[in-house]
Amino acid sequence: MTIDFHTHCFPDKIAASTLEKLSAASHTRPFTDGTQQGLRASMEKAGLSLSVVLPVATAPRQVEHINDSAAAINQETGETGLLSFGCMHPDYENWQDELARIKSLGLRGIKLHPVYQGVDLDDPCYVRILSRAGELGLVVVTHAGLDVGFPGVVRCSPEMVRNALAQAGPVTLVLAHMGGWRCWDQVLALLPDVQPKAGQASGLYIDTSFSLGSMTPLDDGHYRPEDLPLLDGPGFMKLVKAFGPHRVLFGSDSPWSGQQETLEWILSQPLEESEKQAILGDNAQKLLGLGPG
Repeated sequence: MTIDFHTHCFPDKIAASTLEKLSAASHTRPFTDGTQQGLRASMEKAGLSLSVVLPVATAPRQVEHINDSAAAINQETGETGLLSFGCMHPDYENWQDELARIKSLGLRGIKLHPVYQGVDLDDPCYVRILSRAGELGLVVVTHAGLDVGFPGVVRCSPEMVRNALAQAGPVTLVLAHMGGWRCWDQVLALLPDVQPKAGQASGLYIDTSFSLGSMTPLDDGHYRPEDLPLLDGPGFMKLVKAFGPHRVLFGSDSPWSGQQETLEWILSQPLEESEKQAILGDNAQKLLGLGPG
């Protein structure tokens, strides 16, 4: 089973306007139209079994509606191959009750985005969410590092990750963008030794989303050629070796990277077959409770 652990899609009525806004901010080209149908077509082209959809609440008032929509998506997972996480906002007042409701809805985890939500990951508002999510057995995925649409803004640095985990209870935390977008030297220096706490089903993982090869820019002249490269093969393999392939998850960040292109890039790397299987599906199956055990 090949699983993309990091994707996005939007309701049909706002998908076009949302992609236009985000594309203009990031000066990058989307690979789908941002709809569920577009994501499913991308999955079929790439031969993927499942895509994890990661919604983001940019305001507290959105939280409950987004989580209801996520639960509705998951009612059709068997047909669509889309499995949505829930969301949480650090300023949402009833965060404890809503996290419990997320669990009761059968959602496997939540997505946080410190940049879009305007709070550092090691702020007490996030630390309490991490702790409670861990108690409930919810996986937490967070944007990490810089953000292509917010130049120079870091709300989830490797140092903040260490600080947050030192304060939070045991939790399974997935750092998007290979641990911290364009902060990869710091990721290598500070994060590989962060291990699960003894006797707890917790741990720190990284996903490959929007981090491999190079960005695909709009034809607007915004980027210089030297701005476009992301991780090359040796840089990727260095991070995989540091964390271990058992803590790396295939993620594309669709629609901002192509699923097929990301998959083919990973398959081209000098990984053992068992390592490829772990990154492309086995690790995700374990985190999602789908097996292997």
